[in-house]
Amino acid sequence: MTNLQIQTEEPTQSQTPLLTSNQHRGGENGGNNENKKKEDGDGDGDGDADNEDDEDSGVEESLERLERFLTLLGFNQDSALSLVVSWSVFAAVGVVAPLVALSKCECPECERYEIQSFEMVIVAFQASLAAVSLLCLSHNLRKFGLRRFLFVDRYSGKMHCFHRDYVAQISGSMRLLILWVLPCFLLKTVREIIRISYVQHGSWLLSLAILSALIISWTYMSVISLSACILFHLVCNLQVIHFDDYGKLLQRESDVLVFMEEHIRLRYHLSKISHRFRIYLLLEFLVVTASQVVTLLQVTGYGEMLTFINGGDFAVSTLVQVVGIIICLHAATRISHRAQGIVSLASRWHAMVTCTSSDAPQLRSSASAGSLEAANHLNSIHIDYSESDLESLDYTGMSMNTQWASYVSSHHKRQAFVMYLQTNPGGITIFGWTVDRSLVNTIFFLELSLVTFVLGQTLI
Repeated sequence: MTNLQIQTEEPTQSQTPLLTSNQHRGGENGGNNENKKKEDGDGDGDGDADNEDDEDSGVEESLERLERFLTLLGFNQDSALSLVVSWSVFAAVGVVAPLVALSKCECPECERYEIQSFEMVIVAFQASLAAVSLLCLSHNLRKFGLRRFLFVDRYSGKMHCFHRDYVAQISGSMRLLILWVLPCFLLKTVREIIRISYVQHGSWLLSLAILSALIISWTYMSVISLSACILFHLVCNLQVIHFDDYGKLLQRESDVLVFMEEHIRLRYHLSKISHRFRIYLLLEFLVVTASQVVTLLQVTGYGEMLTFINGGDFAVSTLVQVVGIIICLHAATRISHRAQGIVSLASRWHAMVTCTSSDAPQLRSSASAGSLEAANHLNSIHIDYSESDLESLDYTGMSMNTQWASYVSSHHKRQAFVMYLQTNPGGITIFGWTVDRSLVNTIFFLELSLVTFVLGQTLI
């Protein structure tokens, strides 16, 4: 019996990737073509090498830019000095600066423009969410490094056929971060400018310092929170590339064992992603839920006193938190559904191979069975035998029995493979809970129940 093993070590010269594009596979199997190219001296091999070098440099440049960005935010804590500096900056910019700025804004008669307790609660939950993001992601980056953290497969992103897709996903993730941070930053800035214009702080210099401290602190915390969500989104999308190529593998290969090995390897990659992010996803969900419940209690308590000026921070902070949750859930459900969609692809492949297989014996029971012309005609007709037809094999020759045994063997292999996929679909999990549409519906109804409970306790 063949053993299926997960290869986690660095592949040797003979262990080439199974999930490759047709062009890459052609390059692996084209030793004779390479010799011809050397003899012809047409220079195509040099051109392919240059293209691969360009793609390698593109991936390296993207990773270097991403690493510099994460280091700037304090995620790179690979030494004791960087650890102390990172958390010191976090405490100073994310906690001390907004608290000092809010303490300078004390105005007993200014609740129309600023509610002190409301602002403190928002800062506390925002700092908690950013601390969870910084703690979980910096731990994983320190343990695995950026490349191994993003690329969970054994090749660590060094497969040339996927380099363009890798660069596109990394660039797209950075654009997604800017797309969400920029409008939230503009809303926060407009709100703080309006509030400062109504609340007097003695001098415009002090007002400007308070304005700058609040905006810089909020931006720093929000970018940290959203960056962690974007990294999870990026890791999932990088694996989606391999799942898409696995679907194409069904069109290129016919060996069921190859499909089994690759699917086991892909499920192993998903389990690694789930294990690395499960604590972060769970804590993020709990912090966001607690934040929404507490702020909703305060909102319903103040009632008609709330306006965009004194309650704008709640709207902006809620937007950032909800966007982060949506990004994480979208990435997790996408890769889970892509993994589950492999079942339908394999079922379709099994059905098509079964219906068009040339290995199936072509038999027909008729009164003119002795006619050679009729027999030749029957050989051109495809007949798909079911289990009830197996008794007819008692009257066939030895050669027909051999063909039938081969056909049944391949059919059973494909059927076993489809049944394996149906019982092992895979996906992102949080302590055994698969993140798919069912879990999203459960989360939605839990949140709806909490909101209904809070409204029932405050408004009724």
